[in-house]
Amino acid sequence: MDVKKVARLAHLEITDEEAAVYEPQMADIVAYIEKLNELDTEDVPASIGGLTKAHESTDADRKDEKIESLGQEKALDQAPEAVEGHFRVPKVL
Repeated sequence: MDVKKVARLAHLEITDEEAAVYEPQMADIVAYIEKLNELDTEDVPASIGGLTKAHESTDADRKDEKIESLGQEKALDQAPEAVEGHFRVPKVL
């Protein structure tokens, strides 16, 4: 495995010493993946726990309920600092 090439593709700069350390680690990873590819997965369903997609949710079809919003005044009541009806926060530059 050419660690320097993989590092270059990932836009990483590594030294020859680092490449020497990572080379056996990458070889172990590839060997493990090859071992996993040997597993018979023919009878394994494509979904996990009945979900066919990672983002599916059991409450996706819940009924919408109209609730009263918090409101500006109530929201600002517990704010550490408010100015002219807005939260005051530190500048982020």
